[in-house]
Amino acid sequence: MNKFMKIANECAMQGSNKNEGGPFGAVITDKSGNIIATGNNMVLVSNDPTAHAEITVIRKACEKLGTYDLSEYILYTSCEPCPMCLSAIIWSNIKDVYYACTREDAGNIGFRDDIIYEYLEGKKQDLLNLKQIDREECIDLFKKYKEQRKTIY
Repeated sequence: MNKFMKIANECAMQGSNKNEGGPFGAVITDKSGNIIATGNNMVLVSNDPTAHAEITVIRKACEKLGTYDLSEYILYTSCEPCPMCLSAIIWSNIKDVYYACTREDAGNIGFRDDIIYEYLEGKKQDLLNLKQIDREECIDLFKKYKEQRKTIY
């Protein structure tokens, strides 16, 4: 077994055994194989539905490194990332991700990633009422932000 996946799995087991959240764990390393951060699902203990293992470990790594750019790092996770975690991985610029269990495996134990994928595919539109309002009143801040960024660079 890959040594980093073994650690991710151990994090998953420890967190699950402590009833901190679902059976998910993750590790971020640098390209030389040094562990930057480890984490597990903390949804239950934190009452935070976003506290998935991947999110937890990304937050820890970013805090430790003092950056939001993890493009030079590798993520190992005990399960295929859900859409939220995939987004966080992409936002943090991680390019190399290794996972063990599949989203189907997660579905078989009660996790519902499949309905999110269906929503993103244009199906299951009744899952969420997403409506745009008040753009004209809010767009000026975006314009101001864009102008300020031009002067910074």
